[in-house]
Order: sequence, then structure tokens, then C-alpha cells
Amino acid sequence: MSTLYYTTIPWQLSDLFLLFSDKGPRSISFLNGKHIDDVLGRLSTRYTLEPIQNQFSLLIEKLAAYLNGAKVEFDGPTDPDTGTPFQNQVWNSVKRIPYGVTRTYGEIAKELGKPGASRAVGTANGANPLPIIVPCHRVIQSDGKLGGYAGGVTIKDALLRLEHSVL
Repeated sequence: MSTLYYTTIPWQLSDLFLLFSDKGPRSISFLNGKHIDDVLGRLSTRYTLEPIQNQFSLLIEKLAAYLNGAKVEFDGPTDPDTGTPFQNQVWNSVKRIPYGVTRTYGEIAKELGKPGASRAVGTANGANPLPIIVPCHRVIQSDGKLGGYAGGVTIKDALLRLEHSVL
């Protein structure tokens, strides 16, 4: 059984649950009122879980600063053990969206050379294991509506407002 490291970051809308492997961040989830013990209980059937000590403190500090309104760029390594080749293409494209800027699902699809794949881009975005680090909240519908978000549309809207994005 492999070992994963975890912590939470408090935020007014939803605490974040962070999960790391030895390679880097593996996932970020919005708890949305879920109790941490329930999440750990589900994960403990597949992994040995240990609280994070200091090995990822810089990233945790950057995430906390971001949630408090600081302009932060996330550029460190991530755990590459997730995602299909197409999902990874989408996530790499999304990583390049600058702070405070939005793109549409269709724009991402065109950038990838698949202009008819905006729904597939949305599906890949929905499977993003590292929201905020891979800023999928910056991808919106072509009509300017927010679209979906794993943490909920209220959180997507809050993240965009935090970045002062124009919608």
C-alpha cells in the first residue's frame, strides 16, 4: 500500500483537502461540509495516510495566500500518475491561462486542434484532480456563463471574483 500525505486549508466557502504523493500534489478537493474523518476513512482502504509535515509547506502557503486574495502562480511539480493523454493535454492548456483571465471550452478545444471537442474539454476539466493549481475555474462557456465546477458553481464564481476576472 502506497503512502499519501494530507492536510486541509480552511477557507470561508469550503475547506480544501490536499493529498500528496512523494512526487507532489495528487489532488485537491473542496470538502463542502464533508467531515475530514469520512474522507480519510474512504481513502484508508487504498492508501496509508499520514498528515503532512513540512515537505509541501511552500505549496500549502501559496494556496492559502491565493485563497486570501494574493496573486499566486503555481509552477511546481505535480504527481503525473493521473489522467488520460487527452485530459493531460487539456490540463496543460488550462495551466497556461493567466491569473485573472478566462477562456472558453471551445477556445481550449481549438488550441488542441480539436475544434468540435468543447464538451470533451469540459469533461476533462471536470476530472481535473488539482483545481486551483490547474485553474479549471478559468474555463467558461462561450456565452459567458460559468458552466460546471467540481466544487460547485458558487466556488467557481468566488475564485473568479477573487482573481477579478471580467465575465
